[in-house]
Amino acid sequence: MAAFRRSTRAVLAGAGIVALLAPASPAVAGPTDTSDLPAYSTQLDRPQPSDLTFATECSDEPRDLPINEFTDHRELGIELDRIERNSDGRVEVEQVGMSNRGREIWSARVGTGPKAVLITSEIHGNEKTGTDAILDLLDWLSTSDSAKAKRWLDELTIVAIPKMNPDGAELDRRGNDMTWAEATARFPQLRGSEPAWNYYTGTLQGDDYSERPGFDTNRDYHPDLNYVPRAEDFPGDSASTGWYLTPESRTVRDVYRGLTAEFGTVDTYVDLHHQGACYVMPDDPDEFVTLSISGKFVDDPATMPGYEQYAADYDLDYSKRLNVAVYNALQGAANNRPLFGNVTLYPQDTNLPGTGLGAFALNGSGTVLFEVRGQTQTLGQQYRAVLTRSVYIGLDGMLSALASGRVDTLDPADYDAIPPRGPSIGSDAIAEAAVSSPR
Repeated sequence: MAAFRRSTRAVLAGAGIVALLAPASPAVAGPTDTSDLPAYSTQLDRPQPSDLTFATECSDEPRDLPINEFTDHRELGIELDRIERNSDGRVEVEQVGMSNRGREIWSARVGTGPKAVLITSEIHGNEKTGTDAILDLLDWLSTSDSAKAKRWLDELTIVAIPKMNPDGAELDRRGNDMTWAEATARFPQLRGSEPAWNYYTGTLQGDDYSERPGFDTNRDYHPDLNYVPRAEDFPGDSASTGWYLTPESRTVRDVYRGLTAEFGTVDTYVDLHHQGACYVMPDDPDEFVTLSISGKFVDDPATMPGYEQYAADYDLDYSKRLNVAVYNALQGAANNRPLFGNVTLYPQDTNLPGTGLGAFALNGSGTVLFEVRGQTQTLGQQYRAVLTRSVYIGLDGMLSALASGRVDTLDPADYDAIPPRGPSIGSDAIAEAAVSSPR
């Protein structure tokens, strides 16, 4: 399945671009400034001089990098309102919840098809390209008269929750903004319990949580969609289920539960994340991974004591097919811009039923994880455009395969042939292991 992948260095050299950059020089803008183009723009598929440093240079030391070009909470509300108004009724925006600090959590719904697709982004507040990709996807779909758009609208119902952790996003950090005292005030039965293991009070990824503690909301899910927190389930651990303690995870749970009631099942759930900046390709340690993907987040429930009731609905092969569609789309784009081809599998020994992906996979959804290179504190906005385009291309390929039915013809074995993620050569490798990703 895997297409021949040309290295970024080789392609840029062939185009005479390498000479523009000294080996240790900072990334520079390309011949045309692409930083403000929407992710649906095919102009972003042309190689840029900055591709060389992106593919061959790395730092994952936390830095104070500007993030002003990413979409903040206020701008998200403005953009969603604009998209809804311009869509002539195609896109319906709804406030579906509130964050712990009182910020709106919005969903955007488009399409009238029988297959429900739920997409979430920024569950970790320093992982921002997914939000921009969702907005660009909605923007295109809201007004396009193309045959592809019409097919999506007829075959799919897409519900997106961009920036589902707005408090963490405004602080540009992984965790939300919520104390254990606030959790026990909402759930008095937990008073006297040891705080949850995913409650941050120290330093992580350069962020100090001592003054403003918070939870990793991506460890706060449970496959029982009606679960209520119980004192005996705390503090828990990374291999166990979560609790729906946070208003952010409860909001996504409630949207998922509503779609299940409406459609019978949520066909596909996609969660858009970031990972460390310094993972290398397994066959080319001189080039860095642009993104990793995965469809496997829990072990087979038929073999897991206490999870047997989910075995009949769990469909790993379907998740694999969805991920193959993502991979194929990015490999096709790599024919023009090779760094799009630097795609690997996320580690497949993951068993995390407390994540949204794990919990919803157990409920029968096909699942897709995107892990884009670097958080804002390591790559910042410097490579915003190309990273957002990478997410967009993958989503486009998957949604097209779903709408056409082609996803059912893909071979799950091709998923297993996707190259595994190489090692991290940066100092963040130990920290990554400590927080038990998916990130």
